Amino acid sequence: MPEQPRLVISNATPIIALALIDQLQLLRHLYDKILIPPAVQAEVLAGGARGIGSEEFRQASWIQTQPLEDPRRADLLSDLDRGEAEVIALAQEIKADLVIIDERLGRRHAKRVGLTLTGTLGILLKAKERHFVSAIKPLIDQLYKDGIHLSVSVIAEVLKLAGEG
Repeated sequence: MPEQPRLVISNATPIIALALIDQLQLLRHLYDKILIPPAVQAEVLAGGARGIGSEEFRQASWIQTQPLEDPRRADLLSDLDRGEAEVIALAQEIKADLVIIDERLGRRHAKRVGLTLTGTLGILLKAKERHFVSAIKPLIDQLYKDGIHLSVSVIAEVLKLAGEG
């Protein structure tokens, strides 16, 4: 059962990464509904060269696109890609409870403005804690094998917290 309704916004990378390992539904199990800004929708639908995540995204009616009230707010974060900038701007506009973002620079900006963060590995850890998955190491190994590179030190910490390291 999802937590109490929360305003949760995701960047593209966690959606694509979870779709890659056939675990996108974890977001729904954990949070019920995920909001994304238009630039993230465009990134996910583009899906990269292999189309990763785009079909899963189209079928996930619980991931909803929400435009920014003031798109210029994202323009202020010019050192980020457009998706990350819009995620942070939207989170500030709607006072999001949680932002799901993996990229280091985006996380740094989000922390600086006081947003609560998690990332793909945090989602996997929470899914294990809530018994939606039995182990996360095989999922992390699959992410790595499929080209999703995450910090070795963060992986080690997450596996330790999960009792798998």
